[in-house]
Amino acid sequence: QVQLVESGGGKVQTGGSLRLSCAASGLTFSSYVMGWFRQDPGKTREFVAAISASGSSTSYADSVKGRFTLSRDNANNTVYLRMNSLKPEATAVYYCAASTRWGTRSLSNYNYWGQGTQVTVSS
Repeated sequence: QVQLVESGGGKVQTGGSLRLSCAASGLTFSSYVMGWFRQDPGKTREFVAAISASGSSTSYADSVKGRFTLSRDNANNTVYLRMNSLKPEATAVYYCAASTRWGTRSLSNYNYWGQGTQVTVSS
């Protein structure tokens, strides 16, 4: 059974930083593209960032480019999202997801999802 478990969310002030983690089990982690998405209540879930299976390539939404950094540790089946210079509009539930396809930001191309971790940025 595939499990993706996010952690590291919390409350932070504008300009602060957080590091989210996603621990995966039940899948060949090094074969999967890993992505992060976020969703605010009443809004659609949106793409944040993705990293290729090997970790050699990353992709970011324009809204987070230059402030968020995605990395992965294939030996420990974990992916990390470092978020710097956080803004109130980053407040959302952040979801980790796994896909067999690189180059897509579509939710439908992600096979597995975690339960999410709340990030709240206060002004």
